[in-house]
Amino acid sequence: MSFNIKLPDLENYREVFKTNGVIYPLEKVPFKKLGLLADLPKIKEPKGWPWSQEYDPCLYSDRINWPKLSIVVPSYNQAAFLAQTLRAILLQNYPNLELIVIDGGSNDGSKEIIEEYSQWISYWQSEKDRGQGHAINLGFSLASGTYYAWINSDDYYLKGTFCKVMERFLQKNEDFVYGYVTDFIVEKNKFNPVNKILPVKDYFLRLPTLAQPACFWKAAIHQPIWEELHCSIDYELWLRLVKDSKKGIIKDALAVANIHGDAKTSDPKMKAKWDEDHQLICSMEAHGNVENWHAVVFLHRIRLKINKWFNL
Repeated sequence: MSFNIKLPDLENYREVFKTNGVIYPLEKVPFKKLGLLADLPKIKEPKGWPWSQEYDPCLYSDRINWPKLSIVVPSYNQAAFLAQTLRAILLQNYPNLELIVIDGGSNDGSKEIIEEYSQWISYWQSEKDRGQGHAINLGFSLASGTYYAWINSDDYYLKGTFCKVMERFLQKNEDFVYGYVTDFIVEKNKFNPVNKILPVKDYFLRLPTLAQPACFWKAAIHQPIWEELHCSIDYELWLRLVKDSKKGIIKDALAVANIHGDAKTSDPKMKAKWDEDHQLICSMEAHGNVENWHAVVFLHRIRLKINKWFNL
C-alpha cells in the first residue's frame, strides 16, 4: 500500500545537527564492569529498582559481541518521572548503549535533571520543538545503533529488559521484538496486573494492542514518525514498520507505564487530538478504513477466548 503522507527525511535533521557542531556518531554511554549505580546521583528514597538496584553487568557474556542499542527519550515537563526513566535505562548496564534525550524546553525542572545525568547521556538538548513526534525523529536522526527503541519520559524499563531483548534478537534474528507492560497507577500508588497481549499478526494490526514502551526493532526497518499526529504516533508507526516484518514476542513484562492525570491517555482534554489522529490515519491518503472490520474484531475476540481457555 502506498501512502501520501508527509514524512521527514531524518538525514536532513542529522545534517542540521552536524552543521551545529554535533559529532556523529555520538559517544556511547560509559560502561563499567562494576556497574554504574555507585557513580549515578545518590538517591535516598525510594528504594528498589531503579533507585538502589542495578542489573548485574556480569550477566552480559564476554563471549558475545553485543550490538549497539539506541534509546531515544522524548521529554517535556515530566520532571516527576524523568530521573526514574533515565536510571532505568542506565542501570541496565548494557555494554553497548547510546542514549539520546530530546527535551522540548521544559520549565518544570526537567532540564536540571537531564544536566545531572548528562555525563552518561550520548546527546541531549532542551529547546522548543514541534511536538513529541518531532522530538522522536530528531533523536533517531542521531541514532547509530543496530537496534532502536524509544521510551517516554514518564515510563521506565524493568530490570534486565535490555538483556532479555538483545538476547532474543541475537538468537532469533527477528526484526521487531515486543513484550508486556505493567501499568502503575500513580494516584493510588499501586501496580495493575501485567497487561498481557496476544502475538501480533499482520491481519490484526489495526487493533491497537502493542504496548509502545515494550517495543524494540532493527534500525534497518526504522521509519520516521508522522509528525502531524499528536497522540497515536506509535500506533500509526507500527502500521508501517511492523507489517511484513519478522516479529517475536517476549512473554514477560519489559516496562512500566505510569498512569497519571497529565498522561495523554488519561487527560480528557486530549480527546479532540485523539479524534483528529483517528481521522488522519483512516483517511484515504494514509491507511484508509479497515476492510472487513467486523470480521477482524470478531476473530480477535475468538483469539482472546482461545487464549483464555488454554492459558496460552
